[in-house]
Amino acid sequence: MDTMKYLLLICDEGEPIEDGCDPRPWVDEMEARGVRKFGDRVRPASDATTVRVRDGELLVTDGPFAETKEQMAGFDVIECTDLDEAVEVAAKHPMARFGMIEVRPFWPLEFAGSDRA
Repeated sequence: MDTMKYLLLICDEGEPIEDGCDPRPWVDEMEARGVRKFGDRVRPASDATTVRVRDGELLVTDGPFAETKEQMAGFDVIECTDLDEAVEVAAKHPMARFGMIEVRPFWPLEFAGSDRA
């Protein structure tokens, strides 16, 4: 059976999260199913550093690039049979009730002369 990898961007609205948002039961279930490959939390947007190169000049900025209400709080990489399964997995994540989960399929790079995709 062919599968596809998806990135789950776990986002919150920058507010403290209520009780009931412990991801451990979700992680345990998805790892038992063999769907979750890896993931982790990330530090708050205030700890971010944005890097750009424009006209050969390195531009480094403290903080996030985008000024949005939603901020990335973590990520998970999952491997599912199709988008429907990926959405089902994302909907079970506790942050889906308090923030949002963005589901993005991987777009593998193809390397000439390599088995990597």
